[in-house]
Amino acid sequence: MSSPWARFYSNSCCLCCHVRTGTIILGVWYLIINSVVLLILLSALTDPDQYHLPSAELGSEFEFMDDANMCIATAISLLMILICAMATYGAYKQHAAWIIPFFCYQIFDFALNTLVAISVLVYPNTIQDYLRQLPVNFPYKEEIMAVNPTCLVVIILLFISIILAFKGYLISCVWNCYRYINGRNNSDVLVYIATNDTAVSMSLNILCFILPFLRSDSFLT
Repeated sequence: MSSPWARFYSNSCCLCCHVRTGTIILGVWYLIINSVVLLILLSALTDPDQYHLPSAELGSEFEFMDDANMCIATAISLLMILICAMATYGAYKQHAAWIIPFFCYQIFDFALNTLVAISVLVYPNTIQDYLRQLPVNFPYKEEIMAVNPTCLVVIILLFISIILAFKGYLISCVWNCYRYINGRNNSDVLVYIATNDTAVSMSLNILCFILPFLRSDSFLT
């Protein structure tokens, strides 16, 4: 009896490419994005005045990014680069275990976006509070605040739902790649074991066939 999850298993993903190819492309894409973010953070650390926003522009009494937050963001970017590189290498070299950290990151990111959607649905007034805290010169701030709050909540929920659906599809692609590589490796091991068993059984049959003749020769002598 097949598993109920087997119906969601497929070896192909978007653009009719293989799940291995899709996982490699996805890993490279995330690797490029996190590398760009890391370069921006490193340039901000070397030249803080270039990315410094005065508190008057933010309408608050704290800086946009202090050194501690920059260091934490840099460490997260380095970790993400390592995870994406592991996923790309694992999909290319067919090492299923190397894909697991990237898959766990996808699940964590999906859970966070789901919590954001739930918070918007449960506490819709937080959107208006968030808009009021934005800087005065924020683009289209007044136009967004002029929209009906109910319509704004529906638009945001629709946008988040599209993002969640896309992220869920990417998760399924990576999971199918993991299953494909894992199943391929297991089948190779089974073929190796079956080949060895066949060789051993043939050797035993030959030995059983030759042994009586060896005994008869030793008896005659």
